Amino acid sequence: MGRDFTDVSMAVVRRLPKYHRYLKDLLDKEVYRISSRELSRLIGFTASQIRQDLNCFGGFGQQGYGYNVEELYNEIGKILGLNKIYSTVIIGAGNLGQAIANYPHFVKYGFKLYGLFDSNPKLIGMKIRDINIYDVDAIESFVEKNQIEIGIICTPKEVAQDIADKLTNAGVKGIWNFAPLDIKVPDDVIVENVHLSESLFILSYLLHEKEALEAAKRK
Repeated sequence: MGRDFTDVSMAVVRRLPKYHRYLKDLLDKEVYRISSRELSRLIGFTASQIRQDLNCFGGFGQQGYGYNVEELYNEIGKILGLNKIYSTVIIGAGNLGQAIANYPHFVKYGFKLYGLFDSNPKLIGMKIRDINIYDVDAIESFVEKNQIEIGIICTPKEVAQDIADKLTNAGVKGIWNFAPLDIKVPDDVIVENVHLSESLFILSYLLHEKEALEAAKRK
């Protein structure tokens, strides 16, 4: 019987990709063993937090030894589902859609891109990394025919909900949404919203607070 991770908080889940990234960097540097304290100095989480996070998924470390970097990297990859292949499409072949399609690690981590879709006649028929750009009107039949699992929305917000409806009607299991709109989907479809402006606003806030603090110190 597989391990049940359904009770793991999303806060923990959202830290896993960072662990995975740092562990890959360690492997690239031929570091094969690391303690929670050493990992803490690299990542910025406390050693206690790291141990608590990893204990949610079973025991990986050994007292007096630490963590086997390669084993932990592979196990976190499995937990994240990176040992599978997901069929994907991108809707919106503008600058953002093309940038995602050109991302070098897209295929490496198991996300196979089957096609891009757009409404711009100048883009339809072109290719990005040998992947065709199709007319967006063909999205539903394409998704059904190719059993696409993930739809990546890179459209303006005005059409994002309509695209999401077409994707879910055609049977996608998940949507990666870059449109500045919180789309609505059926309960059995998973959505990850990526609002780039919100992340930029957080950066703006932190810079503003830093400037205010420095100004207060000068008084």
